[in-house]
Amino acid sequence: QPQLAESGGGSVQPGGSLTLSCELSIFKYTSDETYSMAWFRQSPGKEREGVASIDSFGSTTYGDSVQGRFTISRDNTKNTLYLQMNSLQPEDTARYICAMDLFPRLPDPFDSQAYAYWGQGTQVTVSS
Repeated sequence: QPQLAESGGGSVQPGGSLTLSCELSIFKYTSDETYSMAWFRQSPGKEREGVASIDSFGSTTYGDSVQGRFTISRDNTKNTLYLQMNSLQPEDTARYICAMDLFPRLPDPFDSQAYAYWGQGTQVTVSS
């Protein structure tokens, strides 16, 4: 089954930037592009939150709290998902987890139950 491996997390000061990567290992069940991917984040005591998603057509969706600061992208030739995070704030501190599903486009890209495959996550800490 597909496996996802995140990287790029770390500690940064407020106003700083980080780029997360999620490498996807996928068997040739479907063509390389026909799957949806997303970034979620979770902090202790909080529910998992959808951050950004991108479907197989390249359409993106962003959470209200990250709109204009974060950019999601994918490189299908490398089977890699990215999340460019700018103007980071302490409230962005969380474990960032990538998710993937074989549906090319999901009705609700932030419905965590719609995603069949998940990575382990990478920690992002924003503090001064």
